[in-house]
Amino acid sequence: MAASRWQRLNPFQKDRQDSAGSLSKPQEPSKASVHGLKIVAEGEQPVVDIVAVHGLNGHRDETWTAANGTHWLRDLLPNDIPNARIFCWGYDANTHGKRVSHQFLHDHAEQLVSDLCLRRKRTNTMKRPIIFVAHSLGGIIVKGALIHSDAARKGALEEHRSIKTSTYGIMFMGTPHQGGNGVQFGKLLVNTASVYKDTNSRLLEHLERDSEWLQQQLRQYGPISGEFMTKFAYEEYETPTVLGHSIMVVPKASAVVPGAADAEQIMIHADHKEMVKFESKEDNDYEKVSDHLTIMVESAGSVIGLRWEEEVRVDAGRSNLEESFSVVLSLSEASETDNFVARQAELATMHKALSEGTGRQAVTLHGLGGIGKTQLAIAYAKAHRDNYSAIFWLNIKDEVSVKQSYSRLAKRILQDCPSASQLGVFIDDEKQDEVVAAVKRWLEHAKNTQWLMVFDNYDNPKVAGNADPGVVDIRQFLPEAHHGSVIVTTRSSKVSMGRRVKVDKLEDVRDSLQILSDASHREGVIDDPNAVKLARELDGLPLALATAGAYLDQAATSFADYLGLYRASWRRLQQISPKVSTYEDRQLYSTWQLSLDHIKQQNETSSKLLQLWAYFDNQDIWFELLREGRTNGPQWLCQLTEDELIFTEAMRLLCDYGQPRMGF
Repeated sequence: MAASRWQRLNPFQKDRQDSAGSLSKPQEPSKASVHGLKIVAEGEQPVVDIVAVHGLNGHRDETWTAANGTHWLRDLLPNDIPNARIFCWGYDANTHGKRVSHQFLHDHAEQLVSDLCLRRKRTNTMKRPIIFVAHSLGGIIVKGALIHSDAARKGALEEHRSIKTSTYGIMFMGTPHQGGNGVQFGKLLVNTASVYKDTNSRLLEHLERDSEWLQQQLRQYGPISGEFMTKFAYEEYETPTVLGHSIMVVPKASAVVPGAADAEQIMIHADHKEMVKFESKEDNDYEKVSDHLTIMVESAGSVIGLRWEEEVRVDAGRSNLEESFSVVLSLSEASETDNFVARQAELATMHKALSEGTGRQAVTLHGLGGIGKTQLAIAYAKAHRDNYSAIFWLNIKDEVSVKQSYSRLAKRILQDCPSASQLGVFIDDEKQDEVVAAVKRWLEHAKNTQWLMVFDNYDNPKVAGNADPGVVDIRQFLPEAHHGSVIVTTRSSKVSMGRRVKVDKLEDVRDSLQILSDASHREGVIDDPNAVKLARELDGLPLALATAGAYLDQAATSFADYLGLYRASWRRLQQISPKVSTYEDRQLYSTWQLSLDHIKQQNETSSKLLQLWAYFDNQDIWFELLREGRTNGPQWLCQLTEDELIFTEAMRLLCDYGQPRMGF
């Protein structure tokens, strides 16, 4: 028999361009002349496209040009690989503007895909193999481009998928893929920028601030990386900095990804800036780079040809599937209460925001803890369940929780939509990042547009001013397709997705009295003057009202007596913790403390269990979990887990006071 599971509802829980420059200051004049794709070699009956991408503050030509004026992609490589069309791609890499963050990189990644698609479509070469050569942070842009391309399906961006399908290989040259040897990824990005004299403090600030997001975003590259032949070129020598000392900008531990499939490492006998500049064919480093590219070109045609054949078969299979995207509504992950008072105005605002317009619609519910954001989202989901093919509930309190939510979504999707397995959805607790990516792809399907995702407890968001190491960036968990609907609940007023709806305290005291009546199971509450006083004292905070009601349901206490106990509890709190002075802390602490005191009077073990539970995540706890730790545990824990009946009785007392709820 499956063990009972219990869920805790815890309320507290200017100068000339540096010719080296992947990151040097861009030239000011004639911006259009150095942006976009430039053909540096048409090729003789070309069978492959080689695309070179510089890094931030680089230059479409000068990044690849040696001191003697030799542009090796233009002057040397066409002689060794005559059957390649060779492009250099340039973009506005000015880091002195306002947008130098991850969005800066993401925008350029999409633009690279768009530019390549347009040129290849015009020349009727959409299925021609592609080999990328990327220097420094340009490698991150290439990765981002392939992530974007992989996510493209039917619709306006369908052609973008052709870039990933056609990509045979990538030569990363000094790209910081990860931290290594004790060096954090953010530090590597800053090092990469610091060797250029014109790099300003804004670039350093943004690179360091967003490095964690970049690393998380690029984890999405892992599941598709094995589809490409990869070369990791790394620098051998340190690079002089503007401060007069030299540093290893991107050490081998960062430039080479260990264990990467179909990957090979290449040592370049140069520093970070000079590793992409070759003066002649006799340059030993040029010979190595040229030979590796030649071998890739020779193999690219057959591999990409087979890949396109498979792509056509998969597309045909998708079109023949009688796809159903309906998933039965489940709110098992939501902390639902029986004491919700309908907020008709907020529900109407949400419905209008989520039903009008085209494309992705979103609503952000923000407000104090315990104010009723989660219950409002639950009420909306129940009221409009027939408007959506699937409603998914995700706990986004931290990354671990949201990934676990995605794993549970995958199981539900496969259970209700068997065809999802043919669309890539799978279950593997050891590969949660891949599961997240697979579910997102399913949600991005062109015919799967009527879903609703609720991201609950987004209380530690990645926003300006939040330096908490445990911050969560919701963007990496959102499908990229511009369809579907999203609801976010958060305590932060800085989160802004779609229509922002502030969930405030209950203004009408009758609503507060209704919660007290429902939770306490007492009649005549609305006519009791002391109940009215208590409702006003709790100031319209639903969780505090429900906690007080649960206490009154179990204790032979009048509203007047409870009000006196509540005020005394608050005075004790002020003496013990004068810093606890916010609106929500006062109401929640005082009501919760009164319940704890009363539980302790009836069953000391139950109160200790509740105190222990404060160190658990607010999800599940069960008998076997605690029994495993009884050997070295305190005496009360041994007594509690002596048999399941004792455990169940202790839990039922907590349930009576509205602390946890029972599930199966």
